[in-house]
Amino acid sequence: MRRLSVFNLTTLAFGLAFLYLPIAILVIYSFNDSRLVTVWGGWSTRWYAVLLHDRDLLAATLNSLAIALASATLATILGTMAALALTRFGRFRGRMLLSAMVYAPLVMPEVITGLSLLLLFVAADVDRGFSTITASHTTLTMCFVTIVVQSRLVDFDRSLEEAAMDLGCPPLRTFFSVTLPLIAPAVAAGFLLAFSLSLDDLVIASFTTGPGATTLPIRIYSEVRLGVKPEINAVCTVLVAVVATAIVMASLLSKRGAAAPGLPGR
Repeated sequence: MRRLSVFNLTTLAFGLAFLYLPIAILVIYSFNDSRLVTVWGGWSTRWYAVLLHDRDLLAATLNSLAIALASATLATILGTMAALALTRFGRFRGRMLLSAMVYAPLVMPEVITGLSLLLLFVAADVDRGFSTITASHTTLTMCFVTIVVQSRLVDFDRSLEEAAMDLGCPPLRTFFSVTLPLIAPAVAAGFLLAFSLSLDDLVIASFTTGPGATTLPIRIYSEVRLGVKPEINAVCTVLVAVVATAIVMASLLSKRGAAAPGLPGR
């Protein structure tokens, strides 16, 4: 087994510190008693209490949660259907085009995606708001759901479906009774990943938002430009906790789905 050198360990430590030390400082200073965010005044949860009375931030938080929940649900449904099409229907006509369209948001810069969606909504004379952000986030996150579910379907034992249909089970009922329960961890992991990606998106939401549909990242960005308030540290800590929890749950569910046996539990 190859050992890590001192240089490799040092580089790894500096890399992890560069990524996570600012987040740790933000979390610590969210419990700062001082109004000055750069001056430590002792431990306190006062800014979390103040946050509960900030109507603008609470409204933006509710908007972000609602948009993330709606877009993640749509992305999970569409992504699962795309994964089934790419793994079950073989080399059908248009498969390459479908794959390219599904995976394009993975490599497309978010600025380009946001601008193209903005031009689409303007050309279609669609009022920008909750629905346009939800549609945009669905477009962004569907490809991630497709990848997660497709990786589970590649190793799926199709003899279970064939056995169910040989016993007279219709294809649709076979999917809901046999296939879906076995790929449920991957579907849930895709949902949580889509939820976290939608919750912290700023670029695409800033292009497709409208009056009354301000998301939490947009609200935080607009307030930070005028100076960081202690409440911002508190709400960012809450956002980090929610996103981290969703990512950890998605990772655990994905590993559970990959390690699941071919036969359902008895």
